[in-house]
This record gives sequence, structure tokens and C-alpha cells, in this order.
Amino acid sequence: MSIAISGSTITFADLTTQTTAAGSGAGFKNRIINGDMRIDQRNAGASITQTTANDFVVDRWNVTGSVASKFTAQRNAGSVTPPSGYTNYLGITSLSSFSVSAGDYFRIMQPIEGFNVSDFSFGTASALPITLSFWVRASITGTYGGAISNASQARGYAFTYSVSSSNTWEQKTITIPGDTSGTWLTDNGVGIYLIIGLGAGSTFSAASGSWITQNYINTATGATSVVGANGATFYITGVQLEAGSTATDFERGPIGTELALCQRYFWKTLQPVQLDGYNVGGPIAYQYICNPTTMRATPTVSSNFSGQLSATGGVTNISVHGFQAVTTPTAGGVFRATYNTGNTISIEL
Repeated sequence: MSIAISGSTITFADLTTQTTAAGSGAGFKNRIINGDMRIDQRNAGASITQTTANDFVVDRWNVTGSVASKFTAQRNAGSVTPPSGYTNYLGITSLSSFSVSAGDYFRIMQPIEGFNVSDFSFGTASALPITLSFWVRASITGTYGGAISNASQARGYAFTYSVSSSNTWEQKTITIPGDTSGTWLTDNGVGIYLIIGLGAGSTFSAASGSWITQNYINTATGATSVVGANGATFYITGVQLEAGSTATDFERGPIGTELALCQRYFWKTLQPVQLDGYNVGGPIAYQYICNPTTMRATPTVSSNFSGQLSATGGVTNISVHGFQAVTTPTAGGVFRATYNTGNTISIEL
């Protein structure tokens, strides 16, 4: 069975009290989850083509654009050697020479839960500076950009960094002053969006280096457009966002810890599960599936079911309801329902 959990709708008594993902890590200096791109539950290294939705590639990282099919995204795209100490990266490959207009944008993004950045104290006089660091490799040299924004994406800070050598891993560090204005969530909503720009027009760009109130800043004005050159590549790994004005060594948690942090937002199982039951009319046979960790909020389930006729009756209306497989067999029927591979249970921030 492949079950995956996305968005928002499952209720269990033991899920009513939410906890912060930071609780399972020691220190949790790095507020980015899966910053070294090790976890890829959905795609297992397969390539996806960008759409106009926020499509998750490796866990916690999504890609999107105002026009579909302008780039592909994949863990370890191009099969280049990662920087020393890393085994994975997120790779972007442009599919055309797209001329970005004023209302266009293309990006990589990670939403960070408010609980995990509450100590930044953004929106108050005590706001802390934060430092972003990462490794990048791009086929085009130039000035690239990105942004930090709040949940409503009405408050943002555009930043720049330079790629000086093509097709070479370079480490970048950007320090951003704390924002003393705006509304910044400190609960299980989005506390901060980290955005890595891949090309954007004037509507979604801003001058770098200052906090401003502007809707949907994705990058800095004049930043290099990855989607502007056919076959252009952009690879990133070792992403860390931490409090303070100094970048420190990348914090790499144990694989079990990192997986659990990812499963707070999305998890899937590939193990088929078979339900057998008997009923004289009405729903029967429930399969309960426990989350591997406390999730950020009530998740939704998407699943595939198949029904098989028995010797004494048939099965109709096999469906999913919360975490329950619900069927309505013919009176006196015996049924068998099977979760098929391809099911997913997911919740996304």
C-alpha cells in the first residue's frame, strides 16, 4: 500500500495536542529541515516538471512558477559530485529560453513552521539577525537572488549572492537583520518562507538589502534568471538558516531524526494492506493507521482501493473516509478491500 498524507484532514485523539518538530532534535540550530536533501519520500530521486502549483520535490522543498513546464527539479539531477561532506543536492534544469515578464516568477521554497522560528522574535523590537548559508553550483555566472518573507508574503527581504565560476560548487553566506515590523506567526502556521529565486519580473522582485512591505517578493531586482537559458542548471545543498550574524558549520542530524522531522508534514507507506470483513448492510471493516510522529495539523488521506467479489456477495462504494476504509456491500455479502500501491497520506505546510 502506498498511503501518503497531504494538506489537512484526519482526526485522532492522540493528534489533538501539537508539538514542535524542534523537540526531537538536539539544539535545532538549523531551522531548515532536510537542508542536505537526503529525504525524498515522494519521488525517490525521480524528476518532476514544474507546474504553477507548489510541488514538493525532496521533502520540505517545493518548486513553482507562474508559467508551467519551464524547468525540471530532481534530487541529484545531472549526477555531478556534491561538495565535500554531502551526498545529495536539489537540481534544477531549465527547459527553454523563457523571457520573464513583469508578472512572472519561478522559485524554490521552504516554508518553516512558526514554532521553529519563534525565538527570532520577528515583528518585535527584539528581532534577531539571521544568517543563511548554502552551497550552490550554477551553469551561468552572475548575481542571483532570493527572499525571506512572512506567512502572508506581504513583508519581505530580498537578498543577493554571486556565482563567480560556472559549474563549480561555491559556498554562500548571507546575514539578514531581524525584522521589527510586520506579522510573523509563532504557532504551527508558516513562520518564515525561504525563497531561492530562479527568475522573476518586476512585480515579484525588490531592491536587495532592506525589509519592505510588498506582496510576494521572490528575488532581488536584476537577479539572474535560470529559466532564461535553455539547459541552464542550478544545484543547491547544505542549506542552513540560523539565529545570529555568523554562519556556523552545517548541522546534520541523524537520519532517523531528519526523517521524523519531515514526517511531521508528509509521510507515506508502500506496504499493501488487505481488509476482510462481513456485514449485513452498512459500513464495516476499519483499518486504523497510526502516524509515525505527531503531525503539524490534521492531515488528509489520499488512497486507492480495490474490491473483490466474494462467493456470497459483492462490494460497492469502496472509498476512504479519514483513516477508515468504508464499504457498502450487498446484504449478507463478504468483501475484501485492498489498499493498492500508490496511496499517500500527506500534510503540507
